[in-house]
Amino acid sequence: MLILAFCTSRAVAGIIYYPERDTLLLKNYAYLSDHIDRFEGKPQATIYLRAYLAKAYGEKNWPEVVEGYKNFVHASEESKRLAYTDSMIIAASKTRNNDILGSAYLTKGIVHYSMKHYPQALDNYLVAERYIAKGNDLYLKFKAKYNIAHIKYYLGYYEEALHLFQECSYYFKKENDLAYLNCLHSAGLCYSRMGKYALCSTTNALALKESRRLNISELDPYLRLSEGINLYFLQQYQRSLRLIGQSLPGILKDDDFANEAIACFYLGKANMALGNKALAYTYFRKVDYIFGEKHYLRPDMREGYEALIKYSHEKGNPESELYYINRLFKADSLLNSNYKYLSQKIHKEYDTAKLIEAKSAVETRLLIRKNYEIVFIVLGLLLICFLLYLIHKYFKSKQQYKIRFEQIMQEKAATTPLINSTVQKIAENDPIPIKAEVIASILKHLQKFEDQHKYLQKELTAVKIAESFSTNHKYLSKVILMHSGKKFTDYVNDLRIDYIINLLKEEPRYRKYNNRALAEEAGFSTTQHFTKAFLKRAQISPSFFIAELNAFSLS
Repeated sequence: MLILAFCTSRAVAGIIYYPERDTLLLKNYAYLSDHIDRFEGKPQATIYLRAYLAKAYGEKNWPEVVEGYKNFVHASEESKRLAYTDSMIIAASKTRNNDILGSAYLTKGIVHYSMKHYPQALDNYLVAERYIAKGNDLYLKFKAKYNIAHIKYYLGYYEEALHLFQECSYYFKKENDLAYLNCLHSAGLCYSRMGKYALCSTTNALALKESRRLNISELDPYLRLSEGINLYFLQQYQRSLRLIGQSLPGILKDDDFANEAIACFYLGKANMALGNKALAYTYFRKVDYIFGEKHYLRPDMREGYEALIKYSHEKGNPESELYYINRLFKADSLLNSNYKYLSQKIHKEYDTAKLIEAKSAVETRLLIRKNYEIVFIVLGLLLICFLLYLIHKYFKSKQQYKIRFEQIMQEKAATTPLINSTVQKIAENDPIPIKAEVIASILKHLQKFEDQHKYLQKELTAVKIAESFSTNHKYLSKVILMHSGKKFTDYVNDLRIDYIINLLKEEPRYRKYNNRALAEEAGFSTTQHFTKAFLKRAQISPSFFIAELNAFSLS
């Protein structure tokens, strides 16, 4: 505390002693206080705030030093207020006045309360009450009771809070109009939380009537919010939505994030009850946003997270479900520290054990989905590679087909020169046990077979042809193999394909034939046998060959 006092006095010295303001130090405190109020929220107020504190320090007037710091608490941004309340308490301790010291602790508690630091607020209120109880300031005693009542309300001690608010309302009705109206509003909230909805409505109506009589309208949005929430519990959802909606502009104007969150929560609840789920979840997400930004959440509002978790699960969105489960863990941590009493009583659909189980289940689903995604990605990549391979193979084959087509176009009409001088020499040196005159006879018949296009006949076999040649089918097959290098079937098929190729080259009308008609023309029993034999002989498909022929003719 001594270190804090030293630092504070140095800071004050740095703030307040300016020669150009010496004239203000000659003014009385009433004059300075009046100008602080006149320039509230404006830069000019700072001059009078500093002068007030400088005058009090200069005179070592500790009660006025306390008042000077209190002025700074009200005029400063939130982040600096606690530091000023600490300086208040140091100055107040020098007054040796219980009422002043109690008031300083009360102010610090109020600052903590405004920042939603409820346990710290309660600690300072209780210290303040101990000092104030020793003093003679009745107003301070009821002010302390009023603030303690608020803490009891937020911690769930509704009946105890209600008695304190009622006691304070009787006193403040004669002493402070705004405090009186605040007590009525708070009493209505207690009735609502206790399930006494009729008494809540009666109290809200009284507060509105009294605010009209006293010409004080700043509590109207909060009274509308209170009644709107009360109507929700009475299942009058449309009226509830209307009143809560009317309350929001005033709440937003006051930058009251706590009541904004409460309003959004009950707008979500009412819309949910009416079946407007999409709109309800929008309001619940707004509550989550305020919780993330301001770390504010009441125990009853955790139900919004339960709804968001359920909604995410129903929509098959495990990422969102896991996000809200983790947010609910964080919310429970805050609630358990700030609302121990109420956290033990409130019904939890998602208790800690169930939350852990749900989180584990969601994480497992996400892991499985991730594994599936990896498998699908790998399969997708393999499919792409396979498609690229097929495309590459297609274009390569097409290029090879074009080369082969050009070669075919340059070749003359296909013939099979089986009878020549080489044939006779081969025949004489042939190791197979066939007489030369038999070989010569078979070759002669084969020449006629080719010249007369007898290979175009259907269902040809080596046996049938051998019979027509008056020879053995084994001899026939061996002679064909020796002098053409082909088996019987390939020999006949090649003759047929050569015939069709020449026909297509020389007779354009045949290019209009389909594969089945061409197969019939060439003597093949099936279209499949024809296309297979064509591809083997020509090394291109018949359809490609015809297409290139047509293109060649046009060029």
